[in-house]
Amino acid sequence: MTNTVYKLCFYVPETHVEEVKNAVFEAGAGRIGDYDCCAFQTLGEGQFRPLDGSRPFLGEQGRVERVAEYKVEMICLESQLRAALAALRLAHPYEEPAIDLWPLTPLPDSPA
Repeated sequence: MTNTVYKLCFYVPETHVEEVKNAVFEAGAGRIGDYDCCAFQTLGEGQFRPLDGSRPFLGEQGRVERVAEYKVEMICLESQLRAALAALRLAHPYEEPAIDLWPLTPLPDSPA
């Protein structure tokens, strides 16, 4: 396993943002140097339509639902990635949480 750093981004309803963030932090994500619990979050509006066979946390099958959600971004080392994703999915209220993941290119060293 490498020390690749990933940017982890997920969307979570306002009602569960702290619970989900804390679960992901406890799994090791959101650490930068001598700091932990590092994240950026933006409030917005998400939408989705539950299809047949779904078990939606919010809304009804066949009807578009709009909800206040936070977009939460943080970094995660590859060595903590599986645990962070498992914690996120376990704590998240949605049946299918929206998750984005990008490998990051290391920053060049700072000038002397």
